[in-house]
Amino acid sequence: MTDPLTSRDRQDGPDLRGHRRYSGVIAPLVTPLDLSGRVPADDVARLIDSIRTEVTALMPTLSSGEGWLLTERQWRDMVDATVRHAGGLPVIAGVQLPDTEAVVARIRLASELGVDAVAVTTPFGAGIDQDGIVGHYRHVLATGVPVLLYNEEAVSGNRIEADTLARICRLPGVIGIKESSGEAEFTRQLVASNLGVPVFEGWENLLSQVPGVHGFIGPLANLEPALCKALWQRPGPELQAQVDAACEKYGILCDDWYLRVKRELVARGVIGTDATAGGSGAAAVPVP
Repeated sequence: MTDPLTSRDRQDGPDLRGHRRYSGVIAPLVTPLDLSGRVPADDVARLIDSIRTEVTALMPTLSSGEGWLLTERQWRDMVDATVRHAGGLPVIAGVQLPDTEAVVARIRLASELGVDAVAVTTPFGAGIDQDGIVGHYRHVLATGVPVLLYNEEAVSGNRIEADTLARICRLPGVIGIKESSGEAEFTRQLVASNLGVPVFEGWENLLSQVPGVHGFIGPLANLEPALCKALWQRPGPELQAQVDAACEKYGILCDDWYLRVKRELVARGVIGTDATAGGSGAAAVPVP
């Protein structure tokens, strides 16, 4: 007999719009960098190999991958290395750029590199209204590349309202939402709204509060994907306490979480340095 819990993290095949339907744990990969700022492809391969059995897709160059800080060369090399070493896992490239024109150009580059989809936030700056956000996604979707909406405020300065999300999800080409509002009630509202696309929780500390989400996308998946998957499959206080302890141990909820994740990956021998796109960190040996 098939275990209904373990079967939840399988890809369910195409949805009614003809796109792949995603679920389970998607890993928002950190971006390994050497001390000269280049992306070492071997580090990317080791990172993917260290988590591949527990995740359903790979998401390079989003927030955990310092997507808004990477140079175009770093972004290109990270996405290219991820595609080349994915080993059958779908690749959803993050695109975090200030304006719609730049986002569209980067999506076209992502398509040339062979990604399966892209994850896109709003333009940067709090001046954009909800109609402007819808217009942004219309232009983005006109590229023909499947899009996962990234609902966040920390980088873009904008929050997408629930009604606006519903409007966007009706557009052809939308494949899901990375819901990083940080508000469990808002996430539960989206799940209950039956938007027609999967909703992924973006915060480890909220997973047990949002039963019914279709999966999880968060930085802890770089380190403890099996634990993340277990909590998504069986949300409850005991597993949530284990996830919370892991977040505390690795600094997942700190402002420089991507650096702290890199330090742990260095300590495990997965990547070579904890260098970041912002210039902090440079450990070439395991960090205690």
